[in-house]
Formats: sequence, structure tokens, C-alpha cells
Amino acid sequence: MTAASFLRISLVTMEVEISTLKRFLLSLLAALLIVAAYAVPVSINPGNAVHAQWSDPQQDVPAYHPLAPRKTDALPPILSGNQLTGQFFREKWQVEVYKEAAQIPDVLYQLPCYCRCDRALGHSSLHSCFEGTHGAICSTCAAEGAYAFRMTKQGKTPEQIRAGIERKEYESIDLDSLGRS
Repeated sequence: MTAASFLRISLVTMEVEISTLKRFLLSLLAALLIVAAYAVPVSINPGNAVHAQWSDPQQDVPAYHPLAPRKTDALPPILSGNQLTGQFFREKWQVEVYKEAAQIPDVLYQLPCYCRCDRALGHSSLHSCFEGTHGAICSTCAAEGAYAFRMTKQGKTPEQIRAGIERKEYESIDLDSLGRS
């Protein structure tokens, strides 16, 4: 093998190695850019960011109305009567929690629902859960509704009930015991 052919083979080998190194570095750069794109928040101000890692759980309260509805405002009706039958109302507690909710619509209007149906279903308060069947199939909504009824009967204000819900006191409600006489 001559020196010229050895030099040609060495140059070709170096070109292949350089080409491979370039591809590797470009792939690495692309991967880093993708990772960086997902790591940067949409907004530099954490208060306006939409990423979950920027939210403050202490301030992340679901939707509710801070005041009772005006006397001139008619709330959508809570399901009642013959509407409390069928596949969503097989358990006694499902019917009972709706009967209780129908007695305190203005209170429910002023309470958040921690099942996060405000995000998933567009609900504006706990009242929204009982306008349809959601309150019958969601144990969080049902327990919060039963808790609100119980606390209202004890003379608590919507603000006090809201504070109890935020402390998750509704979790002490035994839904299976509702409707038993």
C-alpha cells in the first residue's frame, strides 16, 4: 500500500467520523432544544402561568360565587321529583342528597366544588353539580352538598361552610348513611 492510498483511506475515514460527529451533535442540540421548550413556562410571571407547577395550591380555589344570587336572578333548578329516578339514582343517598340540595340552592351557589368540575365541565359553583346528574355520580359533589346542608341546618353561613369545604371537612360525610330513616 502506497503512502498516497493510505492517506486517501485516512481522509475518507476522518470524513466519515466528522460526519458522524456532526449528526450526533445536531441530534443532541435538537434534543436539548425540545427539553428546553417544555421547561420554559408560558409566562415569566408565575401568577399568570398556565403550567401546574406554577400554581399555588393555597390559592387554587375552584369556581364559586362570593355572594348570594340577586332576588331578581332565577337559578337553574336542581333536579327533583321524577327526575331523581333511573340509572343515576339507584342508591338512597343519591336521591337524598338532591332533596337536601333543593332546600339550600342559594348556599350551594356560593360554594366551590373540589372535584374540579369547574375545569372539566364548566361548572360555576357547587349548585351547578345538582342542575344535572353530576352530583349523583360524583362522591365529592355529593359529600360537599350533604355537608353544606348539615352545616346550614346548624346555622353556619355560606362563608363558614366554604371554609369547612376548603379544609375538606366534607370528607367526614358517610354518603351510605344518608336516606336511612
